[in-house]
Amino acid sequence: GMRLKHISLTARDADRLASFYRETFGFEDRRPPKRLSGEAVSRGNGLPSTEIYAVWLNVTSQDDPFLEIMEYSETIRRPWPAVNEPGYGHVALEVHDLTAVVENVLHFGGSLQGEITNFGTGEKPLLIVYARDPEGNILELEQASVR
Repeated sequence: GMRLKHISLTARDADRLASFYRETFGFEDRRPPKRLSGEAVSRGNGLPSTEIYAVWLNVTSQDDPFLEIMEYSETIRRPWPAVNEPGYGHVALEVHDLTAVVENVLHFGGSLQGEITNFGTGEKPLLIVYARDPEGNILELEQASVR
């Protein structure tokens, strides 16, 4: 069998980005942050002499896929990803109160990419909005109708 283990974000500042996810969404540390380096790390990722600072955050529970935030000793600078740029696009999170979560996103240094929109119906609303974390990574936030 197969299962999704984790989603990894390469960060400019891993501690700052991890704080955003803790404060905005209530993610909790899965383990203490670790520094990774050495021959096995470099062989595995194909980057010679790489050093990584890695923070693991539980999205839901210890058994579910987690968010890995990695800061490399050498980071290539790039602009924020575009919504329609090829490659991994966004992480979608279902939340209970979209308005409150959007307020948290803005308060803790994130931004809105779009505006809250009903993708459902009047009877069964599905509210969605694209937002960005403080480093520009795209999040799709969803609030399903109250059951």
